[in-house]
Amino acid sequence: MKDFSVLEKKLGLKFNNKDLIAQAFCHRSYLNENTDFRLGHNERLEFLGDAVLELVVTEYLYKKYPSQNEGGLTSWRAALVNGRVLSEISKGLGFDNFILLSRGEGAEAGERKQSILANAFESFIGALYLDEGYNLCQEFIERHLIVKLPSIIEAGLHRDFKSKLQEETQNKEKKTPTYRVLEESGPDHKKTFVIGVFVGEKLLATGQGYSKQEGEEKAAQSALEFKNNLN
Repeated sequence: MKDFSVLEKKLGLKFNNKDLIAQAFCHRSYLNENTDFRLGHNERLEFLGDAVLELVVTEYLYKKYPSQNEGGLTSWRAALVNGRVLSEISKGLGFDNFILLSRGEGAEAGERKQSILANAFESFIGALYLDEGYNLCQEFIERHLIVKLPSIIEAGLHRDFKSKLQEETQNKEKKTPTYRVLEESGPDHKKTFVIGVFVGEKLLATGQGYSKQEGEEKAAQSALEFKNNLN
């Protein structure tokens, strides 16, 4: 078992409920090899943290940039809560040293590892929210995530594939693309998702990823590449 007090000290935090921080870092695969771990995996905390994260970022952008339109705010938010960005922050905070994984998952690299790190950041936010409340969560997210916004804007990273596709379809067809899960496969701890991107009921393209977000981004990329090939 990891010593999460080391991480608490590094982050300047002190959880009242120590079970919450331990569960936040428990990947589903860990339970396959450690059946005595009584707390369960982190996916419910991840679900909660994702919602808290989006609310904090949305509120910040809305208040900080009153002259920015909805499309611009949406692009900036998408860039901040992007899986790649979250995984980088997660690694920078040292979360990769505390995630509880099976031996097989621990050996994973590339996109799969990136997805696990991003999910761990979200589940940690969920745990922090339950333990300390909204205000401390807000402070933590602003200090470690939202601080990245100026460099993201300067580098043009807010114009991800989903944002570009949304802008293009709104300009040309006056419609916003939507994303649907078409297929899920693999064991619970190592799922892959096939995502379809639609305009109305028309399927533009599909994409596959280790998370829904990754699949959506790849579907948007495929749709843009197909549109460019037609032009």
